[in-house]
Amino acid sequence: MNYEQIRFQSAGGIARITLNRPDRLNSFTTQMHAELRDALARVEAAGDARVLLLTGEGRGFCAGQDLSDRAVAPGAAPVDLGASIETNYRPLVLGLRSLAMPIVCAVNGVAAGAGANVALACDIVIACKSASFVQAFCRIGLVPDSGGTFFLPRLVGTARAMGLAMLGDKLSAEQAAAWGLIWKCVDDTEFAPTVEALLAQLAQAPTAGLAAIKQALHASAHNTLEQQLDLERDAQRALGGGADYREGVAAFLEKRPPHFTGR
Repeated sequence: MNYEQIRFQSAGGIARITLNRPDRLNSFTTQMHAELRDALARVEAAGDARVLLLTGEGRGFCAGQDLSDRAVAPGAAPVDLGASIETNYRPLVLGLRSLAMPIVCAVNGVAAGAGANVALACDIVIACKSASFVQAFCRIGLVPDSGGTFFLPRLVGTARAMGLAMLGDKLSAEQAAAWGLIWKCVDDTEFAPTVEALLAQLAQAPTAGLAAIKQALHASAHNTLEQQLDLERDAQRALGGGADYREGVAAFLEKRPPHFTGR
């Protein structure tokens, strides 16, 4: 597929997807979703990336759905928004959550509506100080989608989730980090080098182990304690037979940096 609304590259164990509609604050369209699905499938099929970066081009990360892409003209039949969720947003969110590697979302500006919640579907969210998060759905009479009603109360609690969802106030990146909505907020001048250092670190990490961490933490949202203990047992059993565990132990005992293969 020739990409027009995203950029994709993969090298040195790092896959990068950049939303690329800066004139529209990288808002989602049907075409962008198709390109994103294709890019995620390429990352998964290639098997050579050990971390994925998702970010936006220009001054914003993503302003959510491009309403002109599914505008409702006066007197026209209503648009089936559920079909849009089923076809586009549901596969995107589930694809990000299931990808067997860490996903870093670098929020370089405003993340609004579905843009905010797609960011929250990633594993490590880092934002520049000038970025912000807005649950804009209430402004047009809708419910937060793209997993918003799932992520928000789990990350910040019901009271704050209700306020964000019902009022649609802009939440600064600093406040988002203080509330635990995202992992870190950094100064704009340090944003790019901080992101690159994080990607480099994850690209050299034991990828299979990180994928298992991702799976285990997501599963804990619905597992009982007994089920989670069973999951941990099974994960350790599988990972304990891998080359990265042996290398990690050897490096610790030999007091040297480990050289993980990611397998």
